[in-house]
Amino acid sequence: MNEPMEKLIRDIEAYALAVGRKPQAVLRAAYGAGWGVWEAWKAGASSPTYAVGDRIYAYMAENPPTGAEDPEKDVA
Repeated sequence: MNEPMEKLIRDIEAYALAVGRKPQAVLRAAYGAGWGVWEAWKAGASSPTYAVGDRIYAYMAENPPTGAEDPEKDVA
């Protein structure tokens, strides 16, 4: 597995844990992935396009875990 794919998988797993969902559910919410896509990615049987990866990252950024720090909020 290549480094960008390994990073995407780690990032999705971390996000899924933070929001209390399974990685496959995150994929379905982010871009409508079919069931089994996550396992295929983890097994190296398939991989997303860069456009799909971008959609997933955009979804995670637009839907941060509850209580996540707002990077634009002043810290006193």
